[in-house]
Amino acid sequence: MTLDSPFTLPGSSHGDGEGSVQVQQDPAVRIKGAKVFAVYGKGGIGKSTTSSNLSAAFSLLGHRVLQIGCDPKHDSTFTLTKKLMPTVIDVLESVDFHHEELRPEDYMFEGFNGVMCVEAGGPPAGTGCGGYVVGQTVKLLKQHHLLEDTDVVIFDVLGDVVCGGFAAPLQHAERAVVVAANDFDSIFAMNRIIAAIGAKAKNYDVRLAGVIANRSTQTDEIDRFAEATGLTRLAHFRDVDAIRRSRLKKCTLFEMEDGPEVQAAREEYLRLARMLWAGVEPNAAKPMKDRDIFDFLGFE
Repeated sequence: MTLDSPFTLPGSSHGDGEGSVQVQQDPAVRIKGAKVFAVYGKGGIGKSTTSSNLSAAFSLLGHRVLQIGCDPKHDSTFTLTKKLMPTVIDVLESVDFHHEELRPEDYMFEGFNGVMCVEAGGPPAGTGCGGYVVGQTVKLLKQHHLLEDTDVVIFDVLGDVVCGGFAAPLQHAERAVVVAANDFDSIFAMNRIIAAIGAKAKNYDVRLAGVIANRSTQTDEIDRFAEATGLTRLAHFRDVDAIRRSRLKKCTLFEMEDGPEVQAAREEYLRLARMLWAGVEPNAAKPMKDRDIFDFLGFE
């Protein structure tokens, strides 16, 4: 493999949290100039739908947007592009990792309203590191000067954060947002994600922006958790069938037929995009211990 590693070796002088043995990204591949957001949440909670509609909203406000999907199943951006795109790892492998043989159009595609879309992909199941994939993707984008004309970068990251590899986008982001529903499992996962963001914030610029309530009629349990931990709720997207159908139709919510619920959701995405662009104060949220949150979320 000829592509240089975007990591330093384990055992660095500053670790990413207590007990961390993970590698750190090379500072040379940091993203500069753009506002960078990382979207996390429990698997299946609607992160890709949220990310794609947020990218669409930023673009409609006149910003140049790049969305990077960080999931081996590479389906983060298909509502923007209307297709599953080849991944960065796939195209690198096709040229035996000789990055100089690649062109931007080999792995980056234009989607809805000019949103540029990249699917990082992932290593084969059971092998490799997701953080390496993220690092290679950012490095390739920088080598091809594709970040210089970008205002907003959104990382859409798979599932819960259980290893440093998939926490790697936090090393590039300015703000991290968590998507959660008003239920036990997603709030439990959110608690662990908050801990991961806090660990990265010790050595990197990323800070927690807050939570996006998704697929939920009510937000009472999210709000109760937020009050107990110091978390801010940024937006609320109700359990609207049109949002679910937009995935089936391979389009963003902004391309769906009009209706009161669709219009309300569009306006909420635009409001969220304006707020994030203007800048939100970082949350100093303190996660609970697993046993404590298990007792706290004892729904009656």
